[in-house]
Amino acid sequence: MFELFSGLDAWLALSLALALLFVLTFEFINGFHDTANAVATVIYTKAMPPNLAVIMSGIFNFLGVLLGGVGVAYAIVHLLPVELLINVNTSRGLIMVFSLLAAAITWNLGTWYFGIPASSSHTLIGSILGVGLANALLTDIPLGDGVNWQKAMDIGLSLIFSPIAGFVVAALLFLALKYWMPTPKVHSTPVLRKETKGKNKPPFWNRLVLIVSAMAVSFVHGSNDGQKGIGLIMLVLIGIVPAKFVLDLNTTTYQIERTRDAAIHLGEFYQRNSPTLNEFLALGKSANTELPRQFRCDPKLTEPTISALLRTLDGVTDYRTLSEEARIDIRRYLLCLDDSAKKVGKLPELSARDKADLDKLRKDLTATTEYAPFWVILAVALALGIGTMVGWKRVVKTVGEKIGKQGMTYAQGMSAQITAACAIGLANVYSLPVSTTHVLSSGVAGTMVANRSGLQGSTISNILLAWVLTLPTSMALAAGLFYVSTLIFG
Repeated sequence: MFELFSGLDAWLALSLALALLFVLTFEFINGFHDTANAVATVIYTKAMPPNLAVIMSGIFNFLGVLLGGVGVAYAIVHLLPVELLINVNTSRGLIMVFSLLAAAITWNLGTWYFGIPASSSHTLIGSILGVGLANALLTDIPLGDGVNWQKAMDIGLSLIFSPIAGFVVAALLFLALKYWMPTPKVHSTPVLRKETKGKNKPPFWNRLVLIVSAMAVSFVHGSNDGQKGIGLIMLVLIGIVPAKFVLDLNTTTYQIERTRDAAIHLGEFYQRNSPTLNEFLALGKSANTELPRQFRCDPKLTEPTISALLRTLDGVTDYRTLSEEARIDIRRYLLCLDDSAKKVGKLPELSARDKADLDKLRKDLTATTEYAPFWVILAVALALGIGTMVGWKRVVKTVGEKIGKQGMTYAQGMSAQITAACAIGLANVYSLPVSTTHVLSSGVAGTMVANRSGLQGSTISNILLAWVLTLPTSMALAAGLFYVSTLIFG
């Protein structure tokens, strides 16, 4: 890890250290902000003592980050337009990262202070969108091209529908438990059980399910939310020390060969489908076109980009043997080819089989650019895991007592947690970031409605207000910081 500071000017090394600290601070805050939701039900229902619950949750969050991969990380990164990712320079990269992180941290701390279960995912995504739009204004790019809107829509839909699904599924699961397990002990609150049985802990099997589901929520939370920090750190490293991180320098000769083969097969794929793609890609019309040093990814430059990539990779068996400039060029070529292939894959003229082949080629193309060193994953895992053990009380009380007009029962806790674990786990499979906060809170609300317990209007209105305001507020904060900072320092 420390070798990345070698050879850097003092100010650049300090900037890098501060940027990494900002990212890890965001993940630490994310830990005690979001993960309180993972332990809220298990603490409130007395299934586990608070100290043990947060320690175990921290451990499972840590494991979730370590084992979760990087799919969600790069889904977040690719919210930025590919032009900003390939042409970012050191000053612009620093301003971009500091702006979006400062905005996200400010909003997260504010909502945590007031005990409002707001979404760190919404906050971060809003900050990234704000930076992308501000960059478009500063560089005269059309606002429609300032953000990867297709990716933004995919993520936005997952953030919108996941709490709705959480509400409905948790309610149905609760009703199923009420039908198959109508015994009062399953549907008691800790307070009521204490009054009638003299003990407030749930029955053994309910307690076991609550504990297992809470740890499952913690694990999937780590594997989903932790990846956001990984993606941010990779943005920092690529923007400040590109020579060492634009490509995975540990890539094997075999993986480099797969990248080269993917480029060759991509060209052959386009030729096979030339009647359909000829106009979109300008096939056969741009073979002698020179690529400019700084360029936007134009599908009509696909053929010269493939040729340039193959020339640069010719005879290469180890990325370390390449110059810094060649490494940056390879990354630019790969990202542009992937971006164009993604656009081709959306054309209605292609068959489902061709689209599947194209998706496989894209994975091979980006295998050596979409990665994270182990120390990055470990640092984020530690920050998130430790953050879990701090500051959980505010949100636990909101989830347990302030969503419904009555306290949460054991059955309601089980229904909400099982739903949250399954929903977030499914999102991980499709590399989509979702909000643990929204899924769990909506799940609890769903069980309250299904139980006819009623909802507390003030709490629900606060949660909905935070849900509505988080995106535009974080966008505005990040855009303003990025715009002003670029004018001053850029």
